[in-house]
Amino acid sequence: MISVIFPAFNEQDNIMSLYKRLISVASKVSDHEFEFIFVDDCSKDQTFSILLNLRNTDKRLHVIRFSKNSGSHAAITAGLSACRGDIAVVLAADLQDPPEIIPDLLNEWGKGFKVVWGVRKERKGEKIHTKLLSRFFYFLMNRMTTVKRPSTGADVVLVDRIVIDAFKQSVEKNISVFMLIVWLGFPQTYIDYIKEERYAGSSKWSFSRRLKILFDSLISFSYIPLRFMSLIGIITALCGFLYGVIIFINGLRGLPVQGWATMMIVILILGGFQLVMMGLLGEYIWRTYDETRSRPNYVIEKNTLINDLPSTD
Repeated sequence: MISVIFPAFNEQDNIMSLYKRLISVASKVSDHEFEFIFVDDCSKDQTFSILLNLRNTDKRLHVIRFSKNSGSHAAITAGLSACRGDIAVVLAADLQDPPEIIPDLLNEWGKGFKVVWGVRKERKGEKIHTKLLSRFFYFLMNRMTTVKRPSTGADVVLVDRIVIDAFKQSVEKNISVFMLIVWLGFPQTYIDYIKEERYAGSSKWSFSRRLKILFDSLISFSYIPLRFMSLIGIITALCGFLYGVIIFINGLRGLPVQGWATMMIVILILGGFQLVMMGLLGEYIWRTYDETRSRPNYVIEKNTLINDLPSTD
């Protein structure tokens, strides 16, 4: 069985078109059964009711609804935790990731790969500033973490059951799902695809959400921020020591010690560095505290996979 997972938030204008294309693809892959899992991230529009209506006509379709908005990565986690397939494919519900890519992913999986990524070869309608920010994000990830991803981004993924089971062993909350899948280390490969323009609606990926993913990825998969703080501390200490030697020598030579402006600049720079480092340490401490509270990463209000009984995870 193939489980196709869609995180969805306010996608009422896209669901029907997505479903039609999805069943067309499923009809062409006759040697596999399908289940379609839509994880509704507490949408404010009619997404949930549309999905329930589709569920009444097609029992392959299942709906998981969160009690509050928890983010797309939590939705993907819920889908992977609930899916029953031997393979799972994660796609966007806004039709930017075409369902027609599924047969190509299956072909690579048939060659023995446990993870198959869909890598953006091109993104239709992408604005130049969005493209530059995206490239910069992946550049930072590849330079500063132990996990390497394609520079153009990979938002589509097929994972084998062995990967799903390994993924479910992780209990971390503030983490990038895709980075964790790469980190698991199973045989992986890539195929290119063209990311389409959004069919309807607007992107839910705000700058603050992108920034959170950046921090989550850096803190979860990189030691560089901590090493950077140590390096800055060593350099600052050396500069302070050298400046002290210069002042001492000038004092022995009877030269006046000047430089109030210089001292103020140094104090302000050091104060700025200290605040940045305190903020970074605060991020680590907050994430540690958040993990120790053992609160669920998401709360499920409705789950048709378990006979429509409310549950939490």
